[in-house]
Amino acid sequence: MKHSIILSKHNGNVKGTVQLTGSKSECNRALIIEALSNGKVKVVNVSDAADTVTLSGILKGTSSESPKVVIGTDEKNEVEAIEAKQETETVNIGPAGTAMRFLTAYYAISDNDIILTGSERMKQRPIGILVNALRKLGANIEYEEKEGYPPIKLKGSFEQLTSKISIKGNISSQYITALLLIAAQLPFGLELHIESELTSRPYVEMTLAMLGQANIRHTWTDNIISIPHQDFAETSLHIEPDWSAASYWYAIAALSDEAELFLPGLTPYSLQGDSVIAEIMANFGITSQFKDGGVKLTKEAKPVIRKIFDMKACPDLAQTLIVVCAALGHEASFTGLETLKIKETDRVLALQTELAKIGVKLIENGQVYKLDCSERFIPDSIFINTYDDHRMAMAFAPLAMLINKVEIEDADVVEKSYPAFWKDLEKAGFKPEYQHN
Repeated sequence: MKHSIILSKHNGNVKGTVQLTGSKSECNRALIIEALSNGKVKVVNVSDAADTVTLSGILKGTSSESPKVVIGTDEKNEVEAIEAKQETETVNIGPAGTAMRFLTAYYAISDNDIILTGSERMKQRPIGILVNALRKLGANIEYEEKEGYPPIKLKGSFEQLTSKISIKGNISSQYITALLLIAAQLPFGLELHIESELTSRPYVEMTLAMLGQANIRHTWTDNIISIPHQDFAETSLHIEPDWSAASYWYAIAALSDEAELFLPGLTPYSLQGDSVIAEIMANFGITSQFKDGGVKLTKEAKPVIRKIFDMKACPDLAQTLIVVCAALGHEASFTGLETLKIKETDRVLALQTELAKIGVKLIENGQVYKLDCSERFIPDSIFINTYDDHRMAMAFAPLAMLINKVEIEDADVVEKSYPAFWKDLEKAGFKPEYQHN
């Protein structure tokens, strides 16, 4: 049964220490690397995000052996025959989008027959670009229902046909990451040509850096990333705290009168692209001091001047930043939101719908989105719909700094990436009250 949560805050000050969970983005990559490495790579500080728990459980249920890959037909005489296949297994990843993309590539080169499916929303999220790329490499993948969308059937009969493939870079960086994660296990390696501008480049850089920690080398020249066939080295991948989760605390600080927050474990040298939130929130008077093994956030009164924010490299921060600007009545413009419409929900439409409840419009004009705060008002109470999207819940929660009563639908949705969010808010002086519907 879904239940909502009512948040209230008796003053405009916030202080305390918040120990964030491990990065979901890092951890999901690390878990695939661990599975591919045949036990050579170990993951430390595994995230407790629901998506990561789901992925970890699925991979632990997979054979401990690395996926077996068969080289193309001209090399068949040098490769052992594939063992008899077991009956097709169905793997349901629920709403875990990253798991869907990464497991599609992982199972594509495995020795198992798998049907990969998910929630109803997952069946509406496109997978065709990744499937087409894997098919060109030699994967045997069929659609079970709608062409281009999950569920998909992956047959364990991979024979690498080529090492050179092209993929669009402006749709989802997760497609690119999924291919890069398996690249070193391909007999011929992989030469990946990225067409058009690359969206969310920091996420691709994160993938390559983590592969590098496991001794997988690569070259990146212009729009071509090359990874030769090679083995993983024995190592441990230590997962940093989640900068995406930190972004909500930056938002809370930005809407506060006074803030003094400490987030342990975060560094200015993070692999995570969302660490740019520290730079972004400096525009709102938030100072980030990296010391004592973490980052200290403080607030100073400062007029917000910056008018244009490009979210192309950090789309997961878009909802958080847009809500902060709307709450402050700051009429900023945003670019780089193209991928938001194919996330857990259509995040653009969801933002437009919920911001209307405080009189703010998010106006779409081509690839530019502008906030119109001319009719903005601060109500005494508000009800926020989440659309089964964890980031909608957490992006709007900071409104409790300004609105006496903020009720958020489906409190449990935050478990996808930040299960302790409501408890952490309570420790920081918010008053949460659960409502059973």
